[in-house]
Amino acid sequence: MTGTTRSGSRGPLAGFKVIELAGIGPGPMCAMVLADLGATVLRVDRTASVEQGIQRPLRFNLLLRNRHAISLDLKSAEGVKAVLKLIDSADALIEGFRPGVMERLGLGPDVCLKRNPRLVYGRMTGWGQDGPLAHRAGHDINYLAITGLLDAMGRAGQPPTIPLNVVGDYAGGALYLAIGILAGVCEASRSGTGQVIDAAIVDGASHLSTGFFGLLAAGMLGQRGTNILDGAAPFYDVFECSDGNWISIGPIESRFYAELLRLIGLDPGVLGKQSDRSAWAADHDRIAAVFRTRTREAWTERLQESDACFAPVLNWTEAPGHPHLAHRSTFVTVDDVVQPAPAPRFSRTPTSIPVAPAPVDANVDHALEGWLSAGDVAALRAAGAIR
Repeated sequence: MTGTTRSGSRGPLAGFKVIELAGIGPGPMCAMVLADLGATVLRVDRTASVEQGIQRPLRFNLLLRNRHAISLDLKSAEGVKAVLKLIDSADALIEGFRPGVMERLGLGPDVCLKRNPRLVYGRMTGWGQDGPLAHRAGHDINYLAITGLLDAMGRAGQPPTIPLNVVGDYAGGALYLAIGILAGVCEASRSGTGQVIDAAIVDGASHLSTGFFGLLAAGMLGQRGTNILDGAAPFYDVFECSDGNWISIGPIESRFYAELLRLIGLDPGVLGKQSDRSAWAADHDRIAAVFRTRTREAWTERLQESDACFAPVLNWTEAPGHPHLAHRSTFVTVDDVVQPAPAPRFSRTPTSIPVAPAPVDANVDHALEGWLSAGDVAALRAAGAIR
């Protein structure tokens, strides 16, 4: 990563232009991903008061990094005209309103695609643009609940574990919208015609679980907390150390499991076969007892250079200092805020170091450079559409 720009002049998406109609959760995350990769993203905030999720000082709202923001009243004719003018030179648009809202504002896909036939119109919702729940409110936990994912997470005999909204909002939502937009732009480059991307968290999150549906059909997936990857197996779990910290092990392959047992000093002869599910509970207790004899640091020193499939469980404060992540600059510090760096890495078109979130209307003329002519900006300002 090199350079510090807000215009998206570096990275593989340099020259790619996106309008983001301000929302919360997966919409801003998708816009950040595209901006991190070099796209020029212009965030349009509504001037009317709206709910914006978890409130925090701007510099800590990291999903808003790497782009300018202007305010427009989307309920006014002047504000709508301003957005339509911006659409003329856009490659893509991101919106996260409930179905029908954009149409009522006069900014629906039919209007926008007529204005710019090559536009890729990205729509981000939880339930999707159609279906019995399409117009209902919801959040990550609700979307995961109906896909089967929520029921699959957690220990046996306990309620489902509520995951962070990484699984639904960001993986099943934001990243699928980003993939859809990029696929749409690739297709438009050949056909000359844009299209609408209906990105629903319920669809993306379900798609993420494709492999597990294969296991289910094969009869290899049991109830929550009874499977290899959900904590039942003694060779794929987290274990407490003598200092109260935790370590993770995951030697699914037999040779890696043998390596783990050798390094922790546990005789394989006292354990059941790795594939014997009836022995898992007792073997889990035996392995847990061994790990409770040393600190996390001691186990890290002993296991980190091996193929035992081991890693210490770090918290968010500790993670940036891990030698591997530090070596790769997985985290960067911007405006005194530690945050993940853009990903993935590109050999020929590296991405830029992120730029801190910009205040709305901080520099409207600069924000609109490359979008509108000076005359257009002056006309919109005279009409009261922009400040």
